Amino acid sequence: MLMEVIQNPTSAAGSFAQLAVSLPDFSALLGKIYQGPMEHVPWGLALEQIRTQLCANYVTLILRSPAAGRAGLMVNASEHGTTSPGEVSYNSYYYSLDPFVGLPSDRVVTIDEHLGHAAWCSSELYQQFLQPLGVRYVLGADLRTESGVECRFRVSRNIDAPDFTESEKALCTVLLPHLRRAVDLHSQLDVVRSERNVCAGAIDRMLVGMVMVDESGAVIKTNAAADEILAARDGIRAAMGGLEVNYAQENRKFQRLLRRAITAHVGRIPAVAEAMSITRPSGKAALGVLVRTIPLSEWSENNRHRPACVIFIRDPERKSEASRDTVRQLFDFTPAETELALQLANGLTLDEAAEELAVSKNTARAHLRAIFSKTGVTRQATLVRTLLGSVVSLG
Repeated sequence: MLMEVIQNPTSAAGSFAQLAVSLPDFSALLGKIYQGPMEHVPWGLALEQIRTQLCANYVTLILRSPAAGRAGLMVNASEHGTTSPGEVSYNSYYYSLDPFVGLPSDRVVTIDEHLGHAAWCSSELYQQFLQPLGVRYVLGADLRTESGVECRFRVSRNIDAPDFTESEKALCTVLLPHLRRAVDLHSQLDVVRSERNVCAGAIDRMLVGMVMVDESGAVIKTNAAADEILAARDGIRAAMGGLEVNYAQENRKFQRLLRRAITAHVGRIPAVAEAMSITRPSGKAALGVLVRTIPLSEWSENNRHRPACVIFIRDPERKSEASRDTVRQLFDFTPAETELALQLANGLTLDEAAEELAVSKNTARAHLRAIFSKTGVTRQATLVRTLLGSVVSLG
């Protein structure tokens, strides 16, 4: 981007000499912009450096513009930290009075250039909201990415400060393409995280333990179901940073499966998915285990700590936690029918379910007949298969 600025004499940035920033500071700022998507508060460090560089009282990145029925989302850098004293009132009301919106894409302008000095100083937003906060001068740009993301970048100064200079505007102009790319990266990461959370949540509700390990076999991620299974140390446990099976013969088999899956991860053999059962010292039903390779993508970096394989662990004795609302909505069951259906899905006989629910056997049979009618099945085994094969476990 810097070369583009130097080679393009019509650019608002002109040349690096116009930017009034040292090369080390500029390099550090670009680093913080691209690190921004990975921060807990995105771009908190970059916005603070911009605030310091431009002697501003606030620097704000509005990631989601507020609107009727939709809360706004903004990141602030100020003497108050990453929050602004007026953030709540702006998101709830004053956004509707803001005249500094709808700016041309990737173009830096000041509020006086956009609206005019007199119009700005007499505006409701300035008089009622910004002036009490000590804000007089505002510089901004609107960012629009190719993937459809729209956000706003705003820098403000107090009434005792000078307006923004051409060199300060030039610095922001040079930063805009980098900020836009970083926002696009953040958006894509957010989509990936959302998809991952949906899939992880589905696995949790299906009561399947999930353990991810790296190339060395070290555990790098587990879900709640896996944590419970491993904590019980009944058949399989966490040991020395990895996984270990209780009985030696089964442990040797498990470690072989793990090594094959990891070998496939680095591309030496085709991806594998292999299963085994694990005996439990407690005498409970054996655990079912599936070890699956997580292949490297075509452009994966050399990272020893990325997931190499995943181990799925199923405890057949864990009771279903299917949503009662989902069961009712799916089959139009009454509350009593729902409770009976869930008990049957958990492996109880009709008599055991009746006892568990504290109802008579005749009442349970009546509910079962209604359940059969609504699901279109005539056998209890078929009913259980229908329930377990439906979307009930995902609800």
